[in-house]
Amino acid sequence: MYFRPKVVAALAVLALVPLGTPQAQAFPATPKQTVLNYLKSITGQGIVSGQHNKEPAAQPAQYTQQVKDVTGLYPGLWGGDMMFRADDVDNRQRVIDQARTEWNNGSLVALTWHACSPTVARTCEFEGGVKRQITPDQFREIVTGGTTLNNVWRSRMAEVVPYLRQLKDARIPVLWRPFHEMNESWNWWGNQPGANGGAKIYQQMKDYFDSQGLDNLIWVWNVQDNPAGGWANYYPGAGYVDVVSLDVWYKGLPSASDYQQLQNIAGTKPIALAELGKVPTASLLGSQPRWSYFMLWSEQLRGSNTDAEIRTAYALPRVLNQGEVVLPGGSNPPQSRTGQITGVGGKCVDVAGASTANGTAVQLWDCNGGTAQRWTVGTDNTIRALGKCLDVTSGGTANGTRIQLWDCNGSGAQQWQRTGSQLRNPQSGRNLDAPGGNTANGTRLQIWDANANPWQQWTLPS
Repeated sequence: MYFRPKVVAALAVLALVPLGTPQAQAFPATPKQTVLNYLKSITGQGIVSGQHNKEPAAQPAQYTQQVKDVTGLYPGLWGGDMMFRADDVDNRQRVIDQARTEWNNGSLVALTWHACSPTVARTCEFEGGVKRQITPDQFREIVTGGTTLNNVWRSRMAEVVPYLRQLKDARIPVLWRPFHEMNESWNWWGNQPGANGGAKIYQQMKDYFDSQGLDNLIWVWNVQDNPAGGWANYYPGAGYVDVVSLDVWYKGLPSASDYQQLQNIAGTKPIALAELGKVPTASLLGSQPRWSYFMLWSEQLRGSNTDAEIRTAYALPRVLNQGEVVLPGGSNPPQSRTGQITGVGGKCVDVAGASTANGTAVQLWDCNGGTAQRWTVGTDNTIRALGKCLDVTSGGTANGTRIQLWDCNGSGAQQWQRTGSQLRNPQSGRNLDAPGGNTANGTRLQIWDANANPWQQWTLPS
């Protein structure tokens, strides 16, 4: 069992989630090193959840909102794209505005760029524009200064600079992932191993963006889990890379050999899952603990995962969602709170007979200030009384499953998240509920589908 960790680093604090849907906490203006230090600090213990948002650029948070709709939570990392089609390029400002919003809401920011080949127009369709084969001579011209194609490519990069500069001026660090999957051949920049191939075009972009003062960019190097291997042949060098990342499309989840190969390249740098179709599992994160963030690819969120799988992934103790990451200078880390929990009819959540035996019923009762009604709302998503945890009997997920007191064990049956005034158990996707709104003393609490009835409304200790 993996428990949600606490990590305190010199320049970054991993603040653990308070009970309930984490509250939006604006990040402070910060240098990129602060975010890098944070990613390093959680290595081996936590992983930031992420969601990519593809076209249209006019809706730059549509898939992030789907995460919220399914889980009641926002990801800890928002992903966007500088795009390629004409109407999306025209809406790049909306992407940048959304990046600002996400940062201000307490999510890290990542951007990629499906750039049109310099051999076609500045805007293009994916087929034939981004997904395009170019000749070795054309690629060589693109990376050779002073040539026609090199000048075209520099002009394309120059178009992106003012947008990225807005985020630099706002002191928002960006996980910038150019030339992704450079070991693949579907893209015009890919399948170019060696010092004069993908590594060179990556180096040239970094050198150019550095010359433009874009010191807020966290440079994310990326390959796909191509079984051909040899990923290091595309690596531009440690001085050009901040984060080493993998896209997983040949398999559902990264293999042990994928994990090891990426670590061999990264050394002490953070590693990340930059694109996934399947949400991570507890087993994966237990056996491959060094991943610092994962990013679900847009429509694959619900195209390749059930809602139950998504909810389970977001509730994993290792997974850090919006509100669970606090950078230095931000809001104070949340604290545990102790007191009564009141519900329908003004009755209190009560441990029957103040018993500490496993399986003791949790019920409604007249508030009396006793120890059986003294609950600690923890920063680890648990609710505790008498040294035990509020627990869904046998880890059940069905409507009507009773609530009990049990030894705290870190399981999903003991995780509770606040959504407004409701208490949700993410493992089941159901809420703490007083059956039928019954307010009689001794009414046994249960889980039930979320609804707007007053018997799912709870007031927690302040």
